[in-house]
Amino acid sequence: MSAVLATFQRELRAYFLSPMAYVLLFFFLVLNGVAFSIIVSYLTDPSAPPGRPFDFFFNGVLFWLVLLFVIPVITMRLLAEERRSGSIEVLMTAPVSEAQVVAGKYLAALTFYVALWAPTLLYAVLVDRWSDVDWGILGAGYLGIFLLGALLLAVGTFASAMVRSQIVAAMIAFSLMLLLFLVGFVSGLVHTPWMQQALSYVSVLEHMDELARGVVDTRRLVFYATGTLFFLFAASRALEDRKWR
Repeated sequence: MSAVLATFQRELRAYFLSPMAYVLLFFFLVLNGVAFSIIVSYLTDPSAPPGRPFDFFFNGVLFWLVLLFVIPVITMRLLAEERRSGSIEVLMTAPVSEAQVVAGKYLAALTFYVALWAPTLLYAVLVDRWSDVDWGILGAGYLGIFLLGALLLAVGTFASAMVRSQIVAAMIAFSLMLLLFLVGFVSGLVHTPWMQQALSYVSVLEHMDELARGVVDTRRLVFYATGTLFFLFAASRALEDRKWR
């Protein structure tokens, strides 16, 4: 546990001492702020259909686009930069296992991801001043953001463990995440019941839509937990396989 904590603290300092982290935070908040203001303006129009702002905010096009680009940026340097610079050999000669290195770095990335989203809670506080906010539904939506981020960050960590180049790691992570998103569209085109049900189970689009409406299904929780652990396990095995190459 001490090895995981040491790696976590080291990686977290690297995030928050880097100018890139604050540039990413700035653009992340600007994009989300613009998206939320557009949603509120749209819903306040008398001709607009009834709806809650966060229903659109948690499942809009910009939400998915931001995740597709932000997650690879967060994870691309985790292990790829260590391998490129050769510092991974020094790290691995210490009394620490591959799984501990992956866990520490992943938890730092997850903490930074949560820090990105934390300021958006102010949107709910502002909306609550002029309208009623269902905090239960809102909590389910943010749970969805956390679970989705946990899974995608694990995918990005796996991609970073596979290669030495940060750019290539980001491209691999982007491609894998895009496949997860496309499953949601494919499930609507399949007419075979069992296949449609299987695709629906792994569709992150449907998961987020349910959670944004306040529906918390334990099957979704199992999916995210097992998916996250699988990619973290794969990352540790990839690191072990490639550390001496």
